Amino acid sequence: MTSDTTGLPVLVIGAGPIGLAAAAHLLERGLEPLVLEAGPSAATAVREWAHVRLFSPWAEVVDPAAEELLAPTGWTRPDADAYPTGGEWVARYLQPLADVLDECVRYDARVTGVARAGRDRIVDADREQQPFTVHVTRADGREERLLARAVVDASGTWATPNPLGADGLPALGERVAADRISYRVPDLRDPAVRARYAGKRTAVVGTGASAFTALAALADLAQDAPDTHAVWVLRRGLTGSTYGGGTADQLPARGALGLAAKQAVEDGHATALTGFRTAAVERATDGTLTLVAEDGTRTEELDEVIVLTGLRPDLSFLTELRLALDDRLQAPVALAPLIDPNQHSCGTVYPHGARELSHPEQDVHLVGTKSYGRAPTFLALTGYEQVRSVAAALAGDHEAAARVELTLPETGVCGGAGLYDEPTQDQGQDGGCCSVPASPRLITLGTPTTGSSCTPDNRC
Repeated sequence: MTSDTTGLPVLVIGAGPIGLAAAAHLLERGLEPLVLEAGPSAATAVREWAHVRLFSPWAEVVDPAAEELLAPTGWTRPDADAYPTGGEWVARYLQPLADVLDECVRYDARVTGVARAGRDRIVDADREQQPFTVHVTRADGREERLLARAVVDASGTWATPNPLGADGLPALGERVAADRISYRVPDLRDPAVRARYAGKRTAVVGTGASAFTALAALADLAQDAPDTHAVWVLRRGLTGSTYGGGTADQLPARGALGLAAKQAVEDGHATALTGFRTAAVERATDGTLTLVAEDGTRTEELDEVIVLTGLRPDLSFLTELRLALDDRLQAPVALAPLIDPNQHSCGTVYPHGARELSHPEQDVHLVGTKSYGRAPTFLALTGYEQVRSVAAALAGDHEAAARVELTLPETGVCGGAGLYDEPTQDQGQDGGCCSVPASPRLITLGTPTTGSSCTPDNRC
């Protein structure tokens, strides 16, 4: 196998927002990108949550290098202060960008393995001189092997949602009840989906933006179908910080989303079950479900369960690479302390780039939501800064790679999500750090305001 990487492309895994931005930055640096997308079109994952509105405005979800590529086509940036849905993000930005990058993108191309050519992860000899070999499976089952000078993994985490079980594993009975369990925010504009939840009792498990959105949607549905009711299942106690940063959040739409849940007390369309850590799902003969907590506490009978407990990275195709990942978050070790929800708010992250995203395997970078591992609250701005820095590093411009060109908005939330058993002093109603003992208790909620702005599981 030749060790000459001259003329080989930089392989980008994933044609989502960050993968397409990476291609734009690589082209700007005079490098050849090759983007492999497992789905049949650009931004396949975003299309699956097209009905959800982002909590970042247009000004923060368009990459500068991508905009330069689009400008000659007559493309114009949408209103900077408006908040797009996922579908609008695709139609008005991501698809046009993919069209410009057309020759650089291959669809229906799923990456199944990445390694050094002729070297498994054990072999040291001449390792860094070898190109990367990338194994790809096409939609028709054909397999191929490609060579690359570097690998930028922007494949995201959408395809691997966290399970219902509080220990990180599927709850007992979760797989058996799969037909009654969803891991996505329901699109209640779809008549079939609307019928699934109308007049039903649905558990919503999770505390992020997706859970807020699902609660708001179900409460709105209850206006037309009065028997519709939600049970909000939280692993922690209900605190000020449960609802996010409120008015202190520098992304107003993100703060408003939490406030909508907090202020939903009027009609009693939901109850909150706090301190509930699911261990099992029991199914009755009539098909209804009961969630059972680790301490034996049981919910009332449920018709449906919506699990919105976050996402995790798929590392299965990277096993032959030497990655340095944090043992808790599965994020790069230099990045993990900056985003660890056990230590601080998961919304305020120092800008970072190639240095924090590097691994012992030279010229491999995990970017976008994949770089966050299991940590939540990823902003598109963060990903755009990541790929700007990575492209500069791969082009040899280490000064530009190390330069910080981003200021991130703060969430207004203090305290760490990982400290949910630790009672602390109440620090106010707009996203304070207070916590209450996490013993199970029910709290009445009402109808959140509609028109919430968010992205699934606090991402983007």
